[in-house]
Amino acid sequence: MKKILLTICIAITFYNCTQDYITRSSLTQIAEDNFWKSEQDAFLALNGVYSALQGRSMYGGNLNGWQGFPCFDGLGDNSFNNFKWEGLGNFMEGNIDPSNGPTGAIWNDLYRGIARVNSVIKNVEVISEDLVDLETKQELSGQAYFLRALFYFNLAVYWEDAPLITEPQTLDDAYVPKNTYEQITEQIREDLKLAVEYLPVSHPNNLYGYATKGAALGLFARVQLYNKVYEGEFGVLNLTQQAMGLGYSLHPNYAELFTPDNETSPEVVFSVRFLRGADTNNGEIFSGTFNGFPKGDVRPMRNLANDYYCTDGLPITSSPLYNPSNRGANRDPRATASIYYGGEVYLTEPLRTFQSNGPTTFGQKKYIRTGPDSEGNAVFGEGSQDFYVIRYADILLMRAEAMAETGDVAGARALINQIRGRVGMPAVENVEGAVNQQQMIAIVRHERRVELAFEGLRFMDLKRWGEIENAINRAVSDNASGYNPVYRGGKSEVFPIPQSELDVNPQLEQHPAWK
Repeated sequence: MKKILLTICIAITFYNCTQDYITRSSLTQIAEDNFWKSEQDAFLALNGVYSALQGRSMYGGNLNGWQGFPCFDGLGDNSFNNFKWEGLGNFMEGNIDPSNGPTGAIWNDLYRGIARVNSVIKNVEVISEDLVDLETKQELSGQAYFLRALFYFNLAVYWEDAPLITEPQTLDDAYVPKNTYEQITEQIREDLKLAVEYLPVSHPNNLYGYATKGAALGLFARVQLYNKVYEGEFGVLNLTQQAMGLGYSLHPNYAELFTPDNETSPEVVFSVRFLRGADTNNGEIFSGTFNGFPKGDVRPMRNLANDYYCTDGLPITSSPLYNPSNRGANRDPRATASIYYGGEVYLTEPLRTFQSNGPTTFGQKKYIRTGPDSEGNAVFGEGSQDFYVIRYADILLMRAEAMAETGDVAGARALINQIRGRVGMPAVENVEGAVNQQQMIAIVRHERRVELAFEGLRFMDLKRWGEIENAINRAVSDNASGYNPVYRGGKSEVFPIPQSELDVNPQLEQHPAWK
């Protein structure tokens, strides 16, 4: 675990951090032996954990490089990583092995964050209440438990079995074996129980971006939905019910939600914050684009673009409103808010219109910039768009899925109607009519796809539903130029443990799918 060994040296992990996650301004280097002497130190260390989320291989993204979680709809049938060497395109075509750099970069960034958060948890626990009062200590701990759960949930989804490290390490105890998926998931649940207990419902404006009780409930529901735990005290139904009582609401304009102007909308439950500026170095590039075409390295797949219904609530295969010569006309507003279908202005300076060029003939619109910022910075440079990890719409959809899976068709229908109503789409009963449980499950799954496209959640949805192979077959059927995805069993459903980790740690074993 060579890269983990680098990150566990906590004398440099926190204290060389140059980003204040909340105020988004530079910090000063601080040596560990002078640290943990005040409340300010504790918050500074916590900000160091949050800053790990901003990495290029995490949520910061890239252009002409490994893009991190914002591009993970490329794992499946939603989009094509056109520059395949960036990672996901090669993964989908079966052209990676354990030495692959992009997947290894995420592994390293996740363990870097875990090393930082473990130090926060340990030191907050022992720091004197004369320095930090009990209520503040609990809130700091709640933040840390939430973040550790987020890091480990990503490991659990993409690697399944991995080392479970919950204490700060030294070089002497760094060589550890991997733990099972079940052990990691149990730790995630325990961390989130504490996060829900300790975190406040909201923070002052100057602390916007710190996790809240709603964020912990939302992540907990996502974990439990992934593991099909619908009922009980810590089931999806109870967790989402609690979150729904905390004051969140759907933003009135779906398209405008995914812009810097609406980053503090009451729909945003938890986001990774970014700010490009002269005195900051935590801008993002996932919203960047090229002048010649929109977001050229991420191309929406045809099967996704065609899956959005027309405004009458019918698929394009049966709606009289569909016009094949104007593919974006009369479509679900989420379609044209998320995808360029052709003929739209995608760049304002210089003025450019999308010509349906590229291997899939579609372009990504959601989150993507359309021109230079107010200071004249280019669209292909760093930007200030926050990435929404958890939205209220997702909480409603998670609850709808749990209801459908447990037979509450009426409850699921009401929630789907709420989601559709936000964009003016017809209610279920007015189009699909009376539906049974299996039909409602299919409706929920469709609604998740069109509502959450390009938000990095598609792979975990497909994997949870046992649909990875079918999704790859849909991608194959699109016949996108230069794209040859292939289903390889387990190798298409889990990342390999980096070879560099296996080389330095004799106790670490590769995932069986990659042996």
